Amino acid sequence: MMTITTEDLELIEAAKNVISRLYQEGKHHVGAAVRTRSGKIFTAVHLEAYIGRASVCAEAIAIGKAISEGEHEFETIVAVRHPEVDPNDAPNGTEIQLDVVSPCGICRELISDYGKDTQVILQGEEGYSKTTIGQLLPQKYTRTQ
Repeated sequence: MMTITTEDLELIEAAKNVISRLYQEGKHHVGAAVRTRSGKIFTAVHLEAYIGRASVCAEAIAIGKAISEGEHEFETIVAVRHPEVDPNDAPNGTEIQLDVVSPCGICRELISDYGKDTQVILQGEEGYSKTTIGQLLPQKYTRTQ
C-alpha cells in the first residue's frame, strides 16, 4: 500500500463534494473523482436506472469526462458513497457520513483498460490507503495473449 498524500485527500474531498451537491435518492448515490497526470481533476456522479444494467458508475463517467476533454493519462481515482439518506431528514447539526468505496469489478476492468498504473484510494478500518489498479486485478496482466 502507498502513502496517502495531501493531493489524495483533496481528491477524496472533490468526490465528497460532487455527491453531496448532486445526491438524489434513487438517482445518484456515488460520486467519483479522477486526477489526470497533468493534475486536472474530473468529478462525476453515478447514474441509477430502473433497469440495473442501464446504470452507469461514477468512475466510468469521470473517466469519460476526462477523455472527452483530451486527458488520457490517469494518476489516481476515488469513489465515495452517499448513505442514501435525505440530508434534510438528518437531525440538525448531524453530518452525513460519506465513505470511500472500492470500485466494482466492471470499474476495475475499465480503470485498468484506460490506465493500468492508475492508483486507487480505498478505505479500511485503519483509514485511507492507496494501491494500484493492477493490485486489485492481479491476474489481468499475467495472462498470455
